[in-house]
Amino acid sequence: MIQIRTDWTREEIAGLFNLPFTELLFQAATVHREFHPPSQVQLCTLLSIKTGGCPEDCGYCSQSVKADSGVEATKLMEVQSVLQRAAQAKDAGSQRFCMGAAWRNPKDRDMPGLVEIVKGVRAMGLETCMTLGMLTPKQADMLKEAGLDYYNHNVDTGPEYYERVISTRNYQDRLDTLQNVRDAGINVCSGGIVGMGETREDRVGFVNTLATLERHPESVPVNALVPVKGTVLGDMLADTPLAKIDDIEFVRTVAVARICMPMSMVRLSAGRESMSEATQALCFMAGANSIFTGDTLLTAPNAGDDSDVALFAKLGLTPLAQQEPMRACERKLEPAE
Repeated sequence: MIQIRTDWTREEIAGLFNLPFTELLFQAATVHREFHPPSQVQLCTLLSIKTGGCPEDCGYCSQSVKADSGVEATKLMEVQSVLQRAAQAKDAGSQRFCMGAAWRNPKDRDMPGLVEIVKGVRAMGLETCMTLGMLTPKQADMLKEAGLDYYNHNVDTGPEYYERVISTRNYQDRLDTLQNVRDAGINVCSGGIVGMGETREDRVGFVNTLATLERHPESVPVNALVPVKGTVLGDMLADTPLAKIDDIEFVRTVAVARICMPMSMVRLSAGRESMSEATQALCFMAGANSIFTGDTLLTAPNAGDDSDVALFAKLGLTPLAQQEPMRACERKLEPAE
């Protein structure tokens, strides 16, 4: 029986990365099949509920005020407008509705509207997820009381590479928000971005950070950088295309994440629109079992619903029809009323 471990060492994770590719995929698929239905993939939808104007300087982000990307700042969407988009997502088959706001952190004046949004989306029978930047314990408690299922706050990369991507907050700030979310009783969604010019050692550090948390994130999104002109990394990679992660190394990252965090949902996230069907199929073989649907991820392009339907038909995949294993296990342990 495969054990859930939170004591992974960097040496062990590096050893997984170094396995022959077919052996790594075999091990990842074996782990995946013990905890997840192998032919089911969770469908999620991501909506930007407040776009642009973020004071952070994340080198990958087109919504930063430091970026010359042409993204205009908007106000927080009205509650009813968000609910209309959520209803459309549900009709398209999504199980989870994720909402992102380009903030360093939400202000207290924003919280009532966010609470109403969470309540409204939950009332539709959708799982709810938000990513709003850093959270205080009080704000996390308010979102929990409203019924928020998941909070996304990515660590982005390994701790050593982090300061080369972002200077307006530090790595511990991100870990503190994850702890505030966990302490409030909200499920954690945390992953990162690969292909930012980092080394494999940095990817080892990225997986190690998440796999050694006291409790693994319920969801682990693995993003491939979408280089946007006008962002620091987008402009850098335009001149140095070899810095972009190759497809096999991306699949290796997915596989290692699956092995180290067996019960987590590993989400194939940004960058999918530029991946071949074969690469995506390898990711599913390696244990990815969640995707974002739709044509847009916040401000970046996405594969689109029609492409996903065609791909699922070709691969024999179906939308997830049951609860994620970490949440199902947690509910089994809850005392009967």
